[in-house]
Formats: sequence, C-alpha cells, structure tokens
Amino acid sequence: MSIKPLRKAVFPVAGLGTRFLPATKAMPKEMLTVVDKPLIQYAVEEALEAGIEQIIFVTGRGKSALEDHFDISYELEATLKDRGKSLAAIEGIRQKPGSPVYVRQQEPLGLGHAVWCAREIVGDEPFAVLLPDELMVGQPGLLAQMVEVYQRTGGNVIGALEIPAEQTDKYGIISPGARDGRVVEVAALVEKPVLGTAPSNLMIPGRYILQPEVMKILDNPVRGAGGEIQLTDAMAQLIGQQPFSGVMFDGQRYDCGDKAGYIQANLALALARDDIGPVVRDFARQLLA
Repeated sequence: MSIKPLRKAVFPVAGLGTRFLPATKAMPKEMLTVVDKPLIQYAVEEALEAGIEQIIFVTGRGKSALEDHFDISYELEATLKDRGKSLAAIEGIRQKPGSPVYVRQQEPLGLGHAVWCAREIVGDEPFAVLLPDELMVGQPGLLAQMVEVYQRTGGNVIGALEIPAEQTDKYGIISPGARDGRVVEVAALVEKPVLGTAPSNLMIPGRYILQPEVMKILDNPVRGAGGEIQLTDAMAQLIGQQPFSGVMFDGQRYDCGDKAGYIQANLALALARDDIGPVVRDFARQLLA
C-alpha cells in the first residue's frame, strides 16, 4: 500500500466566536491569547512540528488580524531592532511565501462546509484539519502522534479522547472496534448523539488526517446535527472503504471555545512556565486560602 505524504493542513477559522463576546466583537476568536500566544499560533506550531508544509486558513470577514499575525511586521521589527531589543518573541511566526493560503467561507454552514471550501487547494492529497479552539498540549503534539500512526496505516486517522458520559452530546463520538495500545479502530462515527445513546465516551478532539475522497462526499452534502453540514457525517461514509483509526492522545486537552476551559488553559500554561509560574502559583494559593 502506497501512503501519500501529509503536506497540507486546513484550519477552519471563519467562526464568529459569539461565546466570547464582547472580546470577539472586533477580534478573531483564534487570536485570543493563552498567556502570551494566540490560539491559532499554538495550532500552527503543532502542524509544523508534524511536518506540515502548507497552511490553509478557511476564513471569513473580519479576520485580517489573523492574516497579519503570520505576515511580516515592518514597523514592529524595525522598532525592536532600532532599540536593540530581541526579536526572539516573534521569530518563526512569519511563514514562507505561499503559506498560509487563505480561502473564505461565505456562510456559516458547518465544519464540513468549511473544510469543503479548501477543496481546490487540497487537491488529490491527504490533508490534516486542526480546530484552534482545541488546545492540545503534549510532547510531541497530537498531530505528530497521529502522523506516526498514519505513516503505518494510511487511510484516515483522527484524534480520540475519553470524556465523561454526560458530555457526549456535545461532540463527534467514536464507536470503537479493536484496540492496539493507543490506537483504536473506528467502527462508526456519530455527531452529537442524544444523551444516553452514545456508542462510547471517545470524542474527536478537533484533529483529523483525512483522504481527499471526503471532499467528493462533501460535494453533495446532507444537513446533519444542528442543521449544519457535519464533517463527522462525511467521514463516516469512508469507514469500510479506507483504513480508519483513532489515536488516544497522550497529553492534555483544553477546550478554549469554552470560557472555563480557556481560563484553565491560561492558568495551567502559566504555572508551567519558569518566568511567571512561581508568581502565578503564589497568587493562586492566596486566592484559595
């Protein structure tokens, strides 16, 4: 079996971020920072670590700050140099010419539709999908862990994470088959099942490696949960036709699309840092005293 290399990654970043209003009224939700780094940068760095060569942003109106973040910043860089200050904090953010590529999702019709908007850029290659709301902290990152499995199995590989049963109605859920260590066979997929009907407590934490055939399925979409075009429904049609595996994440997940999860991420990553960790830890102890 010939396994094509994984070179491209799609980032669906067209969402309005209504759960974080008013912060997201004029700023993309993906630019919200965890400590001092935007969520989108964490996701892009995870992709680059996994060997991704071309970044594809599926954007919407009002996302220019996101595009500017990965571009050159003449004034800032010149000012830092003139003042003899280090550029270390922003080095490596600017991407090579031709990456990122930007394509717009004109209407908010669901994750499946957002991914489909990148079809002409993806072409006939396998591609990754990363949802920046899901901050995955591990060494190596989740996508790199998935690529290691993909290079052995080919086909489709998705992240897998155990969650409490009472949360299964919020996510795409895996119906698992045979397990081999941290790799689980994906027997079926269901998007946001009614509580009590989920086939397992394994959710998909916003990381996917997919074959281009999923785009052909999305060419003729069917509205699913919430009246949206669901990526999970399209992926489910590939099961049985191509290898399909889930990789149990060896690391920590923070749901930064949720206010409590976002605060938890900031606290956890701040505590892990040498420069501010001790001060934040002392402050947290005082709050809890």
